[in-house]
Amino acid sequence: MLHQLRRLRQFDWPGRAAVAAVRRVTSRDLRLFSGLAIGGFILCHFLNHALGLISVDAMEAARPFLSGPWRSPPGTGLLYGSVAVHFVLTLRALYLRHSLRMPAREAAQTALGLVLPFLLIGHVVGTRIEFAATGIEATYPDIVANFWVRNPVAGGRQVVALLIAWLHFCLGLFFWLRTKPGFPAWRPTLFAVALLVPVLSVLGFAEAGKELANRAGPLPERTTHAPEWVDTVLALGLAVPLALVVAARGARGIYRRRDRVRIAYPDGRTIEIPRGFSILEASRSARIPHQAVCGGRARCSTCRIEIVHGFHGQPHPGEPERATLQRIGAGPRVRLACQFRPSRDVGIVPLVHPAAAASVALESGRLRSYGEEREIVVLFCDIRGFTSLAEHRLPYDVVFILNRYVELVGRAVTGNGGAVDKFVGDGAMALFGLSSPAPQAAQQGLAAAERILADLAELNETLGRELREPLRVAIALHQGPAIVGEVGYGTVASLTAVGDTINVASRLEGLAKAADAELAVSDTVMQSAGLSPGGFETKVLPVRGRSRSLKVWLRQSRDG
Repeated sequence: MLHQLRRLRQFDWPGRAAVAAVRRVTSRDLRLFSGLAIGGFILCHFLNHALGLISVDAMEAARPFLSGPWRSPPGTGLLYGSVAVHFVLTLRALYLRHSLRMPAREAAQTALGLVLPFLLIGHVVGTRIEFAATGIEATYPDIVANFWVRNPVAGGRQVVALLIAWLHFCLGLFFWLRTKPGFPAWRPTLFAVALLVPVLSVLGFAEAGKELANRAGPLPERTTHAPEWVDTVLALGLAVPLALVVAARGARGIYRRRDRVRIAYPDGRTIEIPRGFSILEASRSARIPHQAVCGGRARCSTCRIEIVHGFHGQPHPGEPERATLQRIGAGPRVRLACQFRPSRDVGIVPLVHPAAAASVALESGRLRSYGEEREIVVLFCDIRGFTSLAEHRLPYDVVFILNRYVELVGRAVTGNGGAVDKFVGDGAMALFGLSSPAPQAAQQGLAAAERILADLAELNETLGRELREPLRVAIALHQGPAIVGEVGYGTVASLTAVGDTINVASRLEGLAKAADAELAVSDTVMQSAGLSPGGFETKVLPVRGRSRSLKVWLRQSRDG
């Protein structure tokens, strides 16, 4: 009998896989799916409005295809179910968040998600509820006439509500996509679409309104309004649960004041937090910078920390945290700060520097601590004759000049898609190709070098009276395979590269100095970038430590 029961339990009955899949759906997945559904509705709405640039009739002709599916029973269920689920999950996230201190983008997304349903009440009543009550479907000539000619103030409110809804959708989409490897390449295109869609929509609606206002004859008849109390009931239906969540947060804060744990940071700071706070919330509540590219959703691993003491007796990782830690090959003492809620005193070390650029922070998670081989472009830059310059200046002046130089190099590198590996004195090393193909990395490296030289010329002009002679640099670029990975410990861990490619790039910088050149580029970089620029001379030079000579493109110093 027991044997038969076990066989029955193992039997793959129809729908068993579907039930298992449903069980694996998390609140994060539901929030994402519902947000995408709402975003799809807004996009269709905006595209329909944009057709007003052609005519009101074009808007009406496209309505069955763009708005019609959302008015069908399945579409209506999907839309309003998504709105309800998204609002409830936003309230849940607000309750679970122990600290309201967060980056501006996250705060904006949360605030917009709470305000948006209130702003859309008028639109829902004026279109959906009236249609359900009267059976009369509002056409675009009727809608435009109501919101542009008869009541432009109400029309303006609806436009603002839709723009806020679009902004909320775009922020959510950004937080989701920014952790994807291909996002940097698509980011400019997506940004252009995110900007153009609402602009074209507003312009289309305005043109349609002007067209109706200039038409001869009476305007389309106005549809019957739903009772005014409907707006109030809907507003109360949203306000009451929001008020309950706020009250519950306050009561929880009072209850937990006595139950606290201590968090020790590597710089000697120790803070006390109520039990139940995550490490990320603890850092933010104490205004301690902490990297978290995905906003604390267990997607990116950039908030990861290592537990240095107090490891035993802590809660185990949940499924989302475990999956992310396995993806990056993390050790047993590594946890995600956004998910780890210590139950006892703990000492931690953040493993990603809080000032790291988002792209670099993400790559440090993907390029695991044991490293990966990549085709990269390495840039070396060094101030020529800086030692003699520093000997004749006060320490304050030396630091001031160095900081200005470091700033312009860092700005040039990151502005062209690279990552600064390190600054050593007046020398800098940067990497290109961590998240881009080799040809693009070569172009980025060359563009960064040109910007360094241009910005240095401006700096020399600014500091002309304070310098005996202009600052001059030697820049070298080389491309090839290298082992890229995160090296170091705690806050001094950073993404770096090792291998022959780095050695050759360093030697090229020395050759540039010896040849009195401002820029030395290996032929590998030029070939990869597909360039053959003027102003360079090519030489085949021996490189110390290599048996074969290297073809190098040299450009002499402009003031040399």
